[in-house]
Amino acid sequence: MTVVLKPDDLAALCRAVLARAGVLPAAASSVAGALVAAECMGIASHGVARLPQYADQVAAGKVRGDAVPRVETPLPATVRVDAGCGFAYPAMEAGLAAAIPLARRMGCAALGVTNSHHCGVAGLHVERAARQGLVALLFANTPAAMAPWGGNRASLGTNPLAFACPAPGSGPADDSEPDPLVMDLSLSTVARGKIVAAAREGRSIPEGWAVDGDGNPTTDARAALGGMLLPFGGAKGAALALMVELLAGSLTGSNHAYEASSFLDAAGPPPRTGQCMLLVSPDAFGADFAGRAAALLGHVLDQPSTRLPGARRFELQREAHREGVAVPWSLHEDLVRRARGA
Repeated sequence: MTVVLKPDDLAALCRAVLARAGVLPAAASSVAGALVAAECMGIASHGVARLPQYADQVAAGKVRGDAVPRVETPLPATVRVDAGCGFAYPAMEAGLAAAIPLARRMGCAALGVTNSHHCGVAGLHVERAARQGLVALLFANTPAAMAPWGGNRASLGTNPLAFACPAPGSGPADDSEPDPLVMDLSLSTVARGKIVAAAREGRSIPEGWAVDGDGNPTTDARAALGGMLLPFGGAKGAALALMVELLAGSLTGSNHAYEASSFLDAAGPPPRTGQCMLLVSPDAFGADFAGRAAALLGHVLDQPSTRLPGARRFELQREAHREGVAVPWSLHEDLVRRARGA
């Protein structure tokens, strides 16, 4: 049973929940916008189902609802943002507002966010830069969920990375602003949020996603949450997760995965994870990036049954804005109750 809402109405409900929990208006708007965007793109594991967890964490002090991101430029082409143990979304927005002009002026810029939290759909952040004409690469570390290759203790996060660039001509013919090319992937075989959703709904998971607490393969979502996720690509995926840990954790001065508390509950101190983003102007190397990218993407799309990464998200997003977003009835009731302070 679901409730269908217009995206703007769902965002307003989310803002009301966050405001009731004690989140400042600007941060509430940023978080609500990101969660609803995820919902519209069909990524419910990172959508409004996260909101009760977020609100509980604010109430417990694990996330600071009154945090205001502090933006610094320690070097000419670098931006550092201290999220202040608040939400990652407003910190990323504040950092990009400073880093995008720098990348245009300098040819490239690096953005580091520390004392942060769950950044949601990583692709949303790089998409924002790509729509401003830049090439962007994001690395984010998360609480420990995977062992290093050959290890037996959760030491690395699922550690998503995302890439986006302007993609001329890739959007629908009647769209004045073509969709950028967006790639967004977790370095575990599957994002932890999908296992959380399966556990909540009482569904099993495919074998190969995770192992239980004893290290045995499992299809039980709850057992998987008590064990460890498996890296995609075996040793190569684990190596990439370590790389992201160094870039998002070590480089920004944030907690490493094994030091961070969970994004999923209100227990413990703030996770203090980090995000690192690289922005490059297409003009930086004096090449015809737009022309070369269009040639490559055209070559890919000229083959049967191909589509560009991320294209499905934009199709779903347009559909959601036409037809509304379906939210589980029980979740909607919970959000309404929280918004009313009941």
